[in-house]
Amino acid sequence: MVRFLLLICVLGLGVASAQKPLLTDSILIEGHYRTFHFIKPAKANASLIFILHGSGGNGEGTRKGAEKLEEKSDSENLLLVYPDGYKRYWNECRKTANSIANKEDINENAFFGQMISYFTEKYQINPKQVFAVGTSGGGHMAYKLALTMPEKFRAITALIANLPDTNNLDCPEKRIAVPVMIVNGTADQTNPYEGGEVITGAISMGLVRSTERTFHYWAELAGYKKQPTKELLPDTDPNDHKTIERYTYKEKGRPEVTLLKVIGGKHDYPNDINVYLEAWAFFKRQLTP
Repeated sequence: MVRFLLLICVLGLGVASAQKPLLTDSILIEGHYRTFHFIKPAKANASLIFILHGSGGNGEGTRKGAEKLEEKSDSENLLLVYPDGYKRYWNECRKTANSIANKEDINENAFFGQMISYFTEKYQINPKQVFAVGTSGGGHMAYKLALTMPEKFRAITALIANLPDTNNLDCPEKRIAVPVMIVNGTADQTNPYEGGEVITGAISMGLVRSTERTFHYWAELAGYKKQPTKELLPDTDPNDHKTIERYTYKEKGRPEVTLLKVIGGKHDYPNDINVYLEAWAFFKRQLTP
């Protein structure tokens, strides 16, 4: 029995040691120390990917979901960053959100701009290959980055998040087209696929547009006029009772805009794909001339 327990311990240490160290630092932004966690890249000229937690979460808590992407960080030369929202929330673009970050009007643009400078100076990342993928409230933060500082981001992915409705949007829109991928579930009660009020716990985040309106916002911004191409993805996990339809706008000289419509999907990730690997595949496509 003792030898068996020792074997478990050794195996456990082996698994733990296989995971790369998570480094932590902070930046002072307008009187607030903003914290972020990151995986050091294997070499210079890495692609920087911000992985953004949902409302009420934190950066370290998002790491588990992205473990498959972490496994590729060396071979793909990725610098993965898990920032912390202000007191667990982001000040995104939802005017009526009751979160403390929104009420105090926390300067997220300064935070992300300084993080990009930090990693450019310390780790010589490729500043033309900066991306963001966010879940729920983190997806809203990713939308904000594309809306307000698109010159800094090559592409974004928003998971289970719709754009704020027009009367709930308080960000100055630069209206510059960027590649955007959206992954939303049709049975999502938190981020309603057809639009409506978003409630997280006891906090209302206000009204959002439907997924179709969100998708077409980015498509129209990129200048697409026709219908997107449609593809049914393989149902690799029939037991999750979800299927995925991919809708894609893609033309030479225009940013790609893609929607993964998860039929039966709730406020969670589908099992048929790994959303972070899918996001990286999408990001990589934007690097092709």
